[in-house]
Amino acid sequence: MATKKSEDAFSMPSFDPSKFTESFRDFAENSSVKTKEALSKVKEATEEAGKTVEATLQNAQAGTVEFGMKAIEMLRTNTENSFAHLEQLLGVKSVSELFELQTSFLRKQAELAVEQAKALQETSKKVAENVVQPGKAAAEKAMSNLKLSA
Repeated sequence: MATKKSEDAFSMPSFDPSKFTESFRDFAENSSVKTKEALSKVKEATEEAGKTVEATLQNAQAGTVEFGMKAIEMLRTNTENSFAHLEQLLGVKSVSELFELQTSFLRKQAELAVEQAKALQETSKKVAENVVQPGKAAAEKAMSNLKLSA
């Protein structure tokens, strides 16, 4: 009969600490690399978001100035027209001439108000487009990055 080498059922399996240390070191290094990559991506995203907010605020400020200047220009025009009308009214010699001047002035002011409203609408639209442009560009860039990584 051949004899078999029997193993002790209660013996501890062999444990090599050097292999454990190497495995743990590899795990730690991989984790460190992945963490650095993740932090780098977060930093880039944060910087991009900051640039986007800054550009948006600059566009909003410029738009506000443009809109304000347009409004001041319109107020100046209306004031000059009113003073010119007042001067004409001082030279009126009859009631019919007064009604004629007043009717003409009101008609011109109504037409001017429509033109000014259209101009303000166009300026508002332009300002709004400029304000949302940085955010739109950032969103498009983020979507293209997602498509590339997918």
